[in-house]
Amino acid sequence: MTLADLNLVWPELILVVGALTLLMIGAFRGKGGPMFDGLAMLVLAAAAVAAATGEQGRAFAGGVVADNLAAFAKVAIHSASALAIPLGGGWLRRRGDDKFEFPVLILLAALGMGMMASAGDLISLYVGVELHSLALYVLAAFRRDDAKSSEAGLKYFVLGALSSGLLLYGASLIYGFAGSTHFDVIASAVQGEANTGVLFGLVFLICGLAFKVSAAPFHMWTPDVYEGAPTPVVGFFAAAPKLAAMVLLARALSEGFGTAVAQWQQVIVLVALLSIFVGAFAGLVQRNLKRLWAYSSIANIGYALLGLAAGGEAGVQSMLMFMVLYMVDVTGFFACLCALQRDGKPMETIDDMAGLFKERPGLALAMTVFALSALGLPPFSGFFAKVFVFQAALGAGLVWPAVLGLIGSVVAAYYYLRLIKVMWFDPAPGATEKPPLTAQTIAIAAALFSFPVVLVALAWLEPLALAAAAAFG
Repeated sequence: MTLADLNLVWPELILVVGALTLLMIGAFRGKGGPMFDGLAMLVLAAAAVAAATGEQGRAFAGGVVADNLAAFAKVAIHSASALAIPLGGGWLRRRGDDKFEFPVLILLAALGMGMMASAGDLISLYVGVELHSLALYVLAAFRRDDAKSSEAGLKYFVLGALSSGLLLYGASLIYGFAGSTHFDVIASAVQGEANTGVLFGLVFLICGLAFKVSAAPFHMWTPDVYEGAPTPVVGFFAAAPKLAAMVLLARALSEGFGTAVAQWQQVIVLVALLSIFVGAFAGLVQRNLKRLWAYSSIANIGYALLGLAAGGEAGVQSMLMFMVLYMVDVTGFFACLCALQRDGKPMETIDDMAGLFKERPGLALAMTVFALSALGLPPFSGFFAKVFVFQAALGAGLVWPAVLGLIGSVVAAYYYLRLIKVMWFDPAPGATEKPPLTAQTIAIAAALFSFPVVLVALAWLEPLALAAAAAFG
């Protein structure tokens, strides 16, 4: 380890020092609070600035990569993590769970996700995945007195251990047949066509990472964990960790197996289409909104994978654009859920949303925007996200997968439109309580980004995503 190595990992150093410092402060204070949350957000903001302005290169013998892709991903990840802190902190305090560990766990999860975005070999890949996963397991079970939250954490942990086993087995096969853990050396060993042993290892590696992004058929944990975990934690689960895992998958495939696209493209296309149709059809029968959005996230990850399957810069760029725009929608939707309650109980089912437009028109309008955006209806951000994905897929000759993906989007339209119909036209069973300012502000700001501010945002987001994807050029 040299000083040059440390200069390339400033974002991670800031998060480590910040998390440990806040952990010590919280241990002596015994509680958190808005000021404590603010300090954690400052740490994340500093890490994002360090990622955007830091040097580029490879550190620790190539195990850590600092490039445009890592910088793009870290800024998005740390921004989403920073939003999760006040959203979750306020929600937990209203329920008497003011624990200082919440923002610390968010910082540790962000640290792991940053390592995933910068992974240059199989070892750093695994360390990043496990570091962020351990924090997420605890966050899922954060409300220890809630049976559903404890169950969610346990299910997530057990199935997460299974996915880690798949990932490690795949990594060991790749190392055994390629002779190295570094992606660039693996690429040299593949030389256009991977041998059978490396391909088996790659399939297991993809399966392990598919679990992290809730891609079918490795999605079985998602609905139960989303339903049982605290609502703001679910909003965090569905945003930053998904982007980190997708960036990691893109880096592993493009750097390690970039010359063997034909060997892994069919696997990614199959997983993408399975995710789209499982998410579309299974979501039709859901009444709980958190379970519904779990299947929505499964379907949307399918579209991101479809863009990634296109390969090359265009495929990676479409995936990055899709994931960033999707993060805005899912964060805003769960901010709405955090803001809504009736008779002291959270509003988490479709029936609970009856008459919402008459009682809380601002939040109802925001949820309508997020539902239509997730559907992919113009002129909302989700429409542009899917346009990028379908363009990349068609450009790579994936015509039938793109057509099937469009059909899946039409099927999923039913449950988005059903939610809108209930909010706007059904009578309310009772008056909703006044929403908290923080959650309401985040929800409305996200809705404004989806429409029409996204038209302006795309002007600077698209070239940034292109520059990030060019890291594999």
